[in-house]
Amino acid sequence: MGIAVSSWAMAQAVSRSGGLGVVSGTAIDTVVARRLQDGDGDGSIRRALKTFPDQAFVAEALSRFFIEGGKKSDVPYLLLPKFNLHPGDFATKFLVAANFVEVWLAKQGHDGLIGINFLEKVQMATPASIYGAMLAGVDYVLMGAGIPSEIPRVIRELSRHEESKVSIDVENASIKYYLSFDPALISGGAATVITRPQFLAIISSHALAAYLNRDEEVRPDGFVVEGPSAGGHNAPPRGNTPVGEDGQSQFSPKDDADIAKVKATGLPFWLAGGYSTPAKLQEAIAAGAVGVQVGSIFALSFESGITEALRSQILGKIADKTLNIITDPYGSPTSFPFKYADLEETISDSTEFSSRVKLCDLGYLRSVIEKPNHQIAYRCSGEPDKTFLFKGGVEGANKSKKCLCNALLANIGMPQVRATGYEEAPLVTLGSDLSGEEALLALYPNGWSAAQACEFLTT
Repeated sequence: MGIAVSSWAMAQAVSRSGGLGVVSGTAIDTVVARRLQDGDGDGSIRRALKTFPDQAFVAEALSRFFIEGGKKSDVPYLLLPKFNLHPGDFATKFLVAANFVEVWLAKQGHDGLIGINFLEKVQMATPASIYGAMLAGVDYVLMGAGIPSEIPRVIRELSRHEESKVSIDVENASIKYYLSFDPALISGGAATVITRPQFLAIISSHALAAYLNRDEEVRPDGFVVEGPSAGGHNAPPRGNTPVGEDGQSQFSPKDDADIAKVKATGLPFWLAGGYSTPAKLQEAIAAGAVGVQVGSIFALSFESGITEALRSQILGKIADKTLNIITDPYGSPTSFPFKYADLEETISDSTEFSSRVKLCDLGYLRSVIEKPNHQIAYRCSGEPDKTFLFKGGVEGANKSKKCLCNALLANIGMPQVRATGYEEAPLVTLGSDLSGEEALLALYPNGWSAAQACEFLTT
């Protein structure tokens, strides 16, 4: 669900209702830093941080980011350092602490299960993020947008508080590159007893399920099988015509996983993408699934991190049957197709998109490049054209790219404010199957809670 749309409050509500509540781990360090700069009005962040093992670091983090009463609305947010292959201690510790905070808060007041979702694409955040979530007792780790073959090993190592590393995709690499993380960096962390969480690989094909199931080293504990109607990033179409006449990604039956072959792995699986109604849940169970993963109906619930203005606009368009979901083959810096709602005052609008000055100040989706002199550079297609080309980018390849990092933070009411006065505009990702939302809107014309969405699915 993008960045902090599936926040701790929503995950907690879903878990209280008997489901697996899942928080988003993407850019959660920036989210926590901005919550602190906004004053941490309900005190939840500071309450969670009081239980973090490394209290000396907590004091340092609060000194840097917490603003009593919150910053002024026209003052820019203070940024964290961007990810790189050799991150500084503060950035790494803050990443651990932020993941800890989100999971710890989600787990309060109930004995249900909590998971956290990561993007394989954001590789340089992976080990520290997983460790932070595990320190807070996360029950499930989910990862998609790539091939997460190293994650089972990383989880095993970190559950023992051992140093772990992940390989990093580097363009033009002459050697193998890794990012290492040592849990000893967190003072007092080793005293926490960690129960190894279950790992679910988010996949779109039965072939990837078979590949990951081949041996214990890379085998997950289960799969989430996403179809092409799912929101967020989709796997590229496998057909001969990946882009249709309307300029959108064009999917075909080739893009549907063979569920019987996924079932043949013997691992539990959940189905996702268009499974937001009771009938589709029963269909999934009949196919052998444990259950379903559902996003959009919860993204539009009261507990969602999406701003009320965006939620109201979306629900109004669903009611009028005028909401258009676009599957953009070129918009994401990852080069994966990306789904978003066509809404006013968001960068789905061409005028709003063209008025934004290009820059990359968050860098979560940057690519790592080895230059001819063997030095490392970090490139994002959301950067200014000259910068992108200087770092070896292909001319024209960044023409339609959208800054998802800044836009997704604007979705949750945390837009960066520029010195010029420009405020970053949002971009809301939703699945293209709206049948669940339409049914819920008929039941609850003024909107619904996460608990009501759970009840709708299971009755």
